[in-house]
Amino acid sequence: MFISILLTTAFVLYVFYAAIILLYRKWFLQLKPFTISASFEPKISFSVIIPARNEQDNIEQCLLTILRQEYPTNLFEVIVVDDHSTDDTPVIITRLQEQYPNLQLIKLANILQGKQLNSYKKKAIEIAIRSAKYNWIVTTDADCMVTGKWLENYAAYIQQYQPVFVGAPVAYSNNGSVLSVFQCIDFMTMQGVTAAAVSAGFHAMCNGANLAYKKETFYEVGGFKGIDTIASGDDMLLMSKIKKRYPRQIGFIFSKEAIVTTDPMPSWKSFFNQRIRWASKADQYKDKTVFWVLLLMYLFNLLLIVLPFMILVDTRALYGWIALLILKTLVEMTFAIPMSRFFGLPLKGWYACLQLHHISYMVIAGWMGKFGKYQWKGRSVK
Repeated sequence: MFISILLTTAFVLYVFYAAIILLYRKWFLQLKPFTISASFEPKISFSVIIPARNEQDNIEQCLLTILRQEYPTNLFEVIVVDDHSTDDTPVIITRLQEQYPNLQLIKLANILQGKQLNSYKKKAIEIAIRSAKYNWIVTTDADCMVTGKWLENYAAYIQQYQPVFVGAPVAYSNNGSVLSVFQCIDFMTMQGVTAAAVSAGFHAMCNGANLAYKKETFYEVGGFKGIDTIASGDDMLLMSKIKKRYPRQIGFIFSKEAIVTTDPMPSWKSFFNQRIRWASKADQYKDKTVFWVLLLMYLFNLLLIVLPFMILVDTRALYGWIALLILKTLVEMTFAIPMSRFFGLPLKGWYACLQLHHISYMVIAGWMGKFGKYQWKGRSVK
C-alpha cells in the first residue's frame, strides 16, 4: 500500500513537473533574438559595478573586456568594490586606473571598519550605487567576461523598450571535464528558464552577473532593505521587489552579443557551496510562483532519491523509478535541445548520463540551503 501511494505521488508530481517544463519550452521557442537597429545612436550612460574578493587571477581580464567596449567611453564608468581581498586584486585595479580614467576602486574594508555582515556583496553594491554617477546600474562579477557589444545591447534595448530592470544571459565556459559539462548543462537550463519566464512575465528570475536597473528605481523600492541579511539574493530578490512595483517594465535581452561568460566551479565542493548559497534564498521570494515551482521540483527529485531505497520492500519501486528517470530525461530534452542551440552547447549523450548527479545535487543543495551552512569566498555563511 505504501509503495502504491509513493509511486502515485511521484507520477502525479511528474505530470506537474512535465507541464511546467513544456510551458517553459513553449515560451522559450517564442523568444525572438534581439537585434540592434541600424539607426541606433547610444544615449544611455552606465555605471558598471563589480564586487571583487580575491580575484587576482580574473579581475584584469574581466575589466579589460568591459573597458574596451565598442561603446563611447564618456557614457560609462566602471566601479570595482574590493571586498577585503588578501591577494593582489586591488593592486591590479590600481594599475589599470592609470590607463583608464573611467575606472574607480572602492575598498569595502575602509568603509565597514571591521563590521561583520552576512551579505558583503549586497553592501558592496549598495555602496557603489551611492557613488555611481549615472542612473543606469549594470552589475557583473569579477570572474566574468563580456562581449564587445555588451553595453551597446543594453543601451539599444533600454532605448527601444523603456524598462526599469533588464536581465541578460550568462553562460559557463566548458573545459570538457565531467564537472564542467554538468555545470554547463545545468546552468544553461537555469538561463533558459530565466529567459522564458521573464519574457512571458511569469515570474522574476535573473543572474547578478548580467543585469541592469535604474538607480532611482533601486532607491524607490528601498534597495536591499528587508533582504540585506540574506547572504544571497542581490539579483532575484531585488528583481522581485522591482517587479512588484513595475510588473510591465521588466525585460530580458535575448541576444548572443549580450551573453556574459564565466568559468564553472573548479571542484565539486565549490560547486555545492555555490548551489547551496543560491538555494538559501528560496523561501525569501516575494514572487511565490518561483517558490512553488522550486518546491515542486525539489519534492519530485526527493522522491527520485527515496524510491531506490524502497526496492527491498517492493520491486515495483524499481520499475517506477526507471520509468520516471526516462520520462524526466525525455521531457527535459525537449527543452534542452533548443536551449543548446542558442548557447552553442552540444549535448551529445551527456544529458542522460548526468541525471543522477542532477537529482542528487538538487536534493542536497535544497536541504543545506535551508538548514545548513556553507563556505563562500573563505567565509562561513548561515
